[in-house]
Amino acid sequence: MRDAKLALALPLLMTTSAQATPVADQGVADPVTVAKTAQQAMAATGARGLAIAVIDKGKVVSVQSFGERNAKGEPLTPQTIMYGASLTKVVFAYTVLRLVDEGKVDLDRPIAAMLAKPLPDYGNIEAYGNWGDLAGDERWRGVTPRHILNHSTGFANFSFLEPDHKLRFHFDPGSRYGYSGEGIMLLQFGLDKGLGLDTAQQVQRLVFDPLKMPNSSLVWRPDFAANYADGWTLGGKVEAHDERGRVRMAGSMDTTITDLANFAAALVSGEGLSKKARYELFRPGLPIRSASQFPTLAGDVAEAQQHKGLMASVGLITFTGPKGAAFFRGGHNDSTGNALVCLVNQRRCVLVMSNDVRAEAAFPMIVRDILGETGAPWRWIFGDMKFV
Repeated sequence: MRDAKLALALPLLMTTSAQATPVADQGVADPVTVAKTAQQAMAATGARGLAIAVIDKGKVVSVQSFGERNAKGEPLTPQTIMYGASLTKVVFAYTVLRLVDEGKVDLDRPIAAMLAKPLPDYGNIEAYGNWGDLAGDERWRGVTPRHILNHSTGFANFSFLEPDHKLRFHFDPGSRYGYSGEGIMLLQFGLDKGLGLDTAQQVQRLVFDPLKMPNSSLVWRPDFAANYADGWTLGGKVEAHDERGRVRMAGSMDTTITDLANFAAALVSGEGLSKKARYELFRPGLPIRSASQFPTLAGDVAEAQQHKGLMASVGLITFTGPKGAAFFRGGHNDSTGNALVCLVNQRRCVLVMSNDVRAEAAFPMIVRDILGETGAPWRWIFGDMKFV
């Protein structure tokens, strides 16, 4: 009976907000318009490389790349290997939901229940996290996969950002939003060491293989060497592509715009997921009350300063705009800017990947030109950035 209610709730979730604020459907921009927007974005920001994919009605309709993949001037192509950065996290969330459907994971069963001994007893493990630092604070016992995937563990983004480099809780798990890659690593630890699932194998089985992502990997592959992207920082400095040798679901994925477009199309369609899992993916969950995403521990602000309707689901940031229910997921490092914005009702997305972090200043323009006004919370995402 509960699953039946969830199945009925999903279409209601996907239509109610759109009916409340009807907007004429003008479709998505054609490839020529996308290319024009890309060139404008690069000219305005100085970005050297940019890739854009468009999904409509759950299908990839356009994949284009522009500019250069390295300082030699070699072209960035739709098959160039690029950093997934934190878009790795949504691939992980999708994987976990597939495992939930298979009965291997329960979103609300604590990580502690996956493990053979108390979490702090594992000590500090370089490949995962400083779990030994949590000794003396019993809140680790209550952290669940849901808390981790909606970023409400209470951890800082990473413990190395703490003044003393020690992992600690800053708030009770589940009580508020606070972006944390450290939390993602805890869930990976639970799957790998607790359940013996081997996260990398599960991602390959449940995502990369079925969704046609042959050029995606959680660690560097030698065949990537023929066509990969270096990056450019805010100051225009070239940053070499890091050949990552450790699986980190917080952000180690290498991929291409072509592969990730296939994933985005499956994601917005709920492909491969049960009705219950799709409900968890798209439903507004944990209210977000912070003024911006970073710094992660800045705290909540008064209601008047909050972004109305902004929520964290299991893996996504959901919001409601002029075209109805929508979601966002991003990825960033010093030389990478990625963003995925999707309209749930229309199963439309824009995926933007850049090997030049300066391109982020044009992301609002790119998404608006292709999808129209979505209501994406750009100020919450990027703070005080000056947009073009």
